[in-house]
Amino acid sequence: MLGARQLQASRCARQAAGSIKLNHRMVGCKAVANGSTQPRRASNDDKKQLIDNVDCFIFDCDGVIWRGDSVIDGVPETLDMLRAMGKRLVFVTNNSTKSRAGYLGKFTGLGLKVNAEEIYSSSYAAAAYLESINFDKKVYVIGESGILEELDLKGIQHLGGPGDADKVVALKKGEYMEHDEDVGAVVVGFDRYINYYKIQYATLCIRENPGCLFIATNRDAVTHLTDAQEWAGNGSMVGAIAGSTKREPITVGKPAEFMLDNIARTFGLQRQQICMVGDRLDTDILFGKNGGLTTCLVLSGVHGLFSCGTEIKPARKHRTSQTVLALDPCLAACLVVSGAQRTLRRLSLAADAATDNGFVFKDQFAVLQLLQQPNDPWQAPL
Repeated sequence: MLGARQLQASRCARQAAGSIKLNHRMVGCKAVANGSTQPRRASNDDKKQLIDNVDCFIFDCDGVIWRGDSVIDGVPETLDMLRAMGKRLVFVTNNSTKSRAGYLGKFTGLGLKVNAEEIYSSSYAAAAYLESINFDKKVYVIGESGILEELDLKGIQHLGGPGDADKVVALKKGEYMEHDEDVGAVVVGFDRYINYYKIQYATLCIRENPGCLFIATNRDAVTHLTDAQEWAGNGSMVGAIAGSTKREPITVGKPAEFMLDNIARTFGLQRQQICMVGDRLDTDILFGKNGGLTTCLVLSGVHGLFSCGTEIKPARKHRTSQTVLALDPCLAACLVVSGAQRTLRRLSLAADAATDNGFVFKDQFAVLQLLQQPNDPWQAPL
């Protein structure tokens, strides 16, 4: 029988793929020099070197800063530490249900000190994109109040949104739906009250109004509305409109380039100065890879260490940027369990460098290879 320490280590091992404490130990270090198959502890100099090379950390919110309405352990201390070191922090979220002002209220309510200008929501990105192309028509919105508030701040006329939540299509004989021919863009964001009326109205605008734009705040498959489970994301709403119009949208949230361009321009940053920290390969890490950023995948949200079927295709010109895979500190205790030891050895062999609670990969495809292992990684042979 296993002893108490081994039982605890086994429990830690099986929890590790779904949990993470964000803290200063996530940073990268130099490559393992002696060919050892075990990760080494990063020195303070190693950590300082990576921190010194990054001037701005961009954090995703859902699954990285919070889950639902709960702050993830270690986040406040991490943010305080980075600010004390003079680092610029930016918080990006693909969740369009709130405006930047709304998200500021959430940060404050969770006890996190954040400035409004540090927040980039996909609702803001949609309004900023329309402003950037000198848009002067009306917008039909599938989405919630966050998009409407950001459009108001830009002086852009809009209709739809929560106001259409209770509208019903009777589909009686001869039913015909009118639509506003002055609508020049349809913005689709996450909408808990999406209905057939909204889908049909958006479809009519895109198909029948000449030059009407189809804009998606994001195409996330799932999202963290609560801390209990994953929920269908905006990809399901965007998919409905893409299916009925046979059109692909302009996406303004992660992993699209527009949001990163806006952030870099606003703060006067070069891309090599930025590290993207996120919990999703298909949005956060791809966002960073497409932009040539250093990226850090944490395991506190959507993608665990052994998520299967995940594929990202970053822009070829940026495939040499660095990825840091941050693992929970309890992995250190897993060395006493043979299955976990094999897993750690596989990680160590594939990594370009190691830290006291994570591994560094200069090629994100090495991360993907690790994420696509058998369902029982603790017993998988090397």
